Amino acid sequence: MEKVQTTAVEEPTWPELLGSNNWDGLLDPLNLHLRRLILLCGDLCQATYDAFNNDENSKYTGSSRYGKKSFFNKVMFESAADYRVFCFLYATAKVSIGEAMFLHSMSREAWDRESNWIGYIATTSDEFSRASGRREIHVVWRGTTRNYEWINVFGARPESASELLRPKNWDKKKAANSSSSSSDEEDENIPRVMNGWLSIYVSSDPNSSFTKLNARTQLQKKIEFLRNLYKNENLSITLTGHSLGACLAILSAFDLVENGVDDIPVTAIVFGSPQVGNRSFKERVEQFPNLKILHIRNKIDLIPHYPSAILGYRNVGVELEIDNRKSPSLKDSKSPSDWHNLQAMLHVVAGWNGSDGEFELKVKRSVALVNKSSAILKDEYLIPGSWWIEKNKGLIRDDDGEWVPALPSDEDQPVPEF
Repeated sequence: MEKVQTTAVEEPTWPELLGSNNWDGLLDPLNLHLRRLILLCGDLCQATYDAFNNDENSKYTGSSRYGKKSFFNKVMFESAADYRVFCFLYATAKVSIGEAMFLHSMSREAWDRESNWIGYIATTSDEFSRASGRREIHVVWRGTTRNYEWINVFGARPESASELLRPKNWDKKKAANSSSSSSDEEDENIPRVMNGWLSIYVSSDPNSSFTKLNARTQLQKKIEFLRNLYKNENLSITLTGHSLGACLAILSAFDLVENGVDDIPVTAIVFGSPQVGNRSFKERVEQFPNLKILHIRNKIDLIPHYPSAILGYRNVGVELEIDNRKSPSLKDSKSPSDWHNLQAMLHVVAGWNGSDGEFELKVKRSVALVNKSSAILKDEYLIPGSWWIEKNKGLIRDDDGEWVPALPSDEDQPVPEF
């Protein structure tokens, strides 16, 4: 087993950890306190995968298995005592995109036909906030469980982001008077984002009690409430996600700042993110001094190159490039899904010492976590692959001796947030 090697490091200020200086001097070598923040965000992301009900035989497919009150304890989040889930976020999308991103129950008694649980908002506890002198708000977006299937379904069509822009920042008349739709589509001065990301963020379903309000509106209303509730505290917003969740984190971080959250730090710390928007979107993001983006990606991961610069997309934010091949604990996998695996990335972050340095754990982190949803860990560790599963896959034996699906407790039942 690898040993943890630590040395005394001066702690940056909280704003510096959130990128106030664009993480200058903190990435190479990777600062210990920033390393811990990245791992915290990664574990918040992992909680969405661990809690997501992906069993299509269950009538609760697509929901969180665990309710808000005990959420962090049930996903065995290491810092459960310091964080509270404030609310859940739900999303829907048009049919083709929904099929790629969302799962739906085969039961006639499904909790919802078109919506899925897409993430949550958490805050630091009162005790932690008093001790640290700050109140953290974390917005966590879930990625997809469907590996690479979504690429072919989503396509790569960029779409105008005008509906996310403040009216004073967007000349709608000019767009309306454009000589043709084709010329508008080719105008690089218009901020554009990939259609798939935008659809999930802004789609609603009037027939669903969970997504009558789209994910964007749910987020805006909850953030407005929290900003008012904690207006006298040292407040910050961190958004995080992996894969498609990373795109939603970047998009929503921009949206919050674009629409008025310009007086507190807003930082997206994301993992393995595909590209989100075009050059104009990137430039617009960079206009806001309180908006920062840190993208952690594996050097051999293919997903961050999608949809590609050829189609007009641009990388946004500051990048921390790591390399799975540095770790002596990981197999030399040839599977693109393994290169994109979140837990493998977090393992490498824990021991990353730069592209020229040797892998050496700097924080204590169980190596068994690598195999939580994969089998990338070398066989010598004797850790089974994909070991995070519900006991008996959610079945229990009833009083008649029949094995039946267990019903969630009242606390764990899906409940609309609005």
